[in-house]
Amino acid sequence: MALGDDGVVRTGTFWSTIPHAFTSMVGTCILALPWSISQLGWIVGPVAILAFPVITYYYAALLCDCYRTPDPIKGRRNRTYMDAVRAFLGERNVVICGVLQYAALWGTMIGYTITTAISIASVKRSICFHRHDARCDVQGNLYMMAFGAMEIVLSQFPNLEKVTILSVIATATSFIYSLVALGLSVAKLSTHHELRGSTLVANVGEDIASLTKVWHVFQALGNIAFAYTYSWLLLEIQDTLKSPPPENQVMKKISLYTIAGTSIFYSSLGFIGYAAFGSHAPGNVLTGFGEPFWLVDIGHISVIIHLIGAYQVFGQVVFATNERLLTSRCSTTSVFNRTCNIRFPGIRNGSFQFSLSRLLMRTIFVIFTTLAAMIFPFFNAILSILGSISFWPITVYFPMQMYMIQAKIEKGTPTWTVLYVLSFVCLVVSLVAIVGSVADISQTLRHAKIFHIEL
Repeated sequence: MALGDDGVVRTGTFWSTIPHAFTSMVGTCILALPWSISQLGWIVGPVAILAFPVITYYYAALLCDCYRTPDPIKGRRNRTYMDAVRAFLGERNVVICGVLQYAALWGTMIGYTITTAISIASVKRSICFHRHDARCDVQGNLYMMAFGAMEIVLSQFPNLEKVTILSVIATATSFIYSLVALGLSVAKLSTHHELRGSTLVANVGEDIASLTKVWHVFQALGNIAFAYTYSWLLLEIQDTLKSPPPENQVMKKISLYTIAGTSIFYSSLGFIGYAAFGSHAPGNVLTGFGEPFWLVDIGHISVIIHLIGAYQVFGQVVFATNERLLTSRCSTTSVFNRTCNIRFPGIRNGSFQFSLSRLLMRTIFVIFTTLAAMIFPFFNAILSILGSISFWPITVYFPMQMYMIQAKIEKGTPTWTVLYVLSFVCLVVSLVAIVGSVADISQTLRHAKIFHIEL
């Protein structure tokens, strides 16, 4: 294998890297899109779900050019998002960026733990119901511990490049549960032969207070904007690509395919789901169907498998940063950091490499994440505000500022104007989403209990 210009071996290609991009973007948020569009109506909803992928791709393409500096093709590599911010904007912005990026990444891992437990519980309850069992014990904390134990094992994959198979599986299963939800929505729509819903904004629920409707609109707008976000992992994914061809060109192509493909799925399920349910669209469209139960269960099982792999895509980025910091403070020849190689007899090229630092640090981190999910099982509500706060700076502001320095964009030029207009629009979306998320959290915390998940 050829070493890169920084002494690191990279083997990533377009085909091996695109699953990482899909996995980091496509999540269970797709199942909430019918609800989001129901809050916005048939005019604002479609405009939002079609406009935000364009904006996201525009800023993602700018960020791709910031992987190297000062030249986007031959310059020095910025291996992480924080490295790029440090190179272009200085140490003060690195602190802000690091807090926002890694809080969102870690929060997503906690959210995945909770969501997986809920999906497992949904499958178990469905099986119990159709077996006519009088008693069906559902233990959310037990499911979280099982999920955490599996992630401890998977966390020993050395880096993001080595979890490509998990990304491929996660991408495939995300398509499965999306298609299940879409097929069930089409079937439901065909039974009443009309498009349900309204062209008005905040027209859901006669028994809901007007102010609550406004909070829901804000939250829905944020949900759609955040659904296309993956800038917080873009440079880390780009760092797995080998060169030539130039990494920024390949990553722009990956971003285009990922965002375009995601948009097709998002808009299809969002529109058809809203047309099928109208103002009664559930927060998770899969929960709106009871039959055929086996197909609904397939959807939930696909969600579980997807989150198992997606957890590692986010986790490997966090692990790599922690281990680079640890290595910079400890000798690479120490027992703690020394790499051991265990060979499996009878298997060609069969070996397992590990270090004591990787084994201990990653295990502790996953255990800590699982405990956080168990103590605060209402964290999904808090995750919405983390996404709201991090959306504008991570997806828009930092990429815009770095690109303008890289490309030497002068103030007052057409490009400068377009960048700032789009940035202002995204800032407004982020601010209103924060307001909606805070309102949602205040309602959730009234009924939430620690160590008790709502299943």
